[in-house]
Amino acid sequence: MFTGLIQGTGRVSAIEKKGLETRFTVRADFAIRDPRPGESIAVNGVCLTAENFSRDAFHVYASAQTISVTNLKNISIGSQLNLERALALGDRLGGHLVSGHVDCLAVVEDIQSAGESRKITLGFSEELSPQVINKGSVALDGVSLTITGCGPGWLQVNIIPATWKETAIARWKKGSQVNMETDLIGKYVQNMLAPWSADQSRTRNGKIDMDFLRQHGF
Repeated sequence: MFTGLIQGTGRVSAIEKKGLETRFTVRADFAIRDPRPGESIAVNGVCLTAENFSRDAFHVYASAQTISVTNLKNISIGSQLNLERALALGDRLGGHLVSGHVDCLAVVEDIQSAGESRKITLGFSEELSPQVINKGSVALDGVSLTITGCGPGWLQVNIIPATWKETAIARWKKGSQVNMETDLIGKYVQNMLAPWSADQSRTRNGKIDMDFLRQHGF
């Protein structure tokens, strides 16, 4: 589990491909204290297992499925990546709950200056639109951001100067593919309510009646 508060960036120093699978060596630009082989690290928002560490670098494996659904397939030697180690119990939760399980690739459609900030518009799979709400949270390349505008298949975020400077977002440009994870709690709520919404549509006049309540254990 992560928070979307990036601890620093890193750069890819080696790539080893085996068929559709890939191992990456990433050199962090911050000290990784008390590294533990097997720990989870969010790499551009993708939860990966650190197989081992060597000095300021760590080695991670990405399966064919992970490569196919994330922007890890686009990175090369020297690529800058957002990094976050897993949340520990008792840590401050300054962003929002992030699982590191990418829902889709969003595409940067527009970047505009807004004072000292940047206003960025991204397009994504429209089927995920119910999980995206104005003033809600979204993780983009692992960064916890507040949605400042949205509609079917698009959302907008505001990038403040500190975030622009301290993350790899500064390398985004029009057409960039971005790992997107919608709000974890919102997904669970939507999934839990789905069968209830379907049942309610079959009740008389779309209203809950006594038969409906009895069928659901009330």
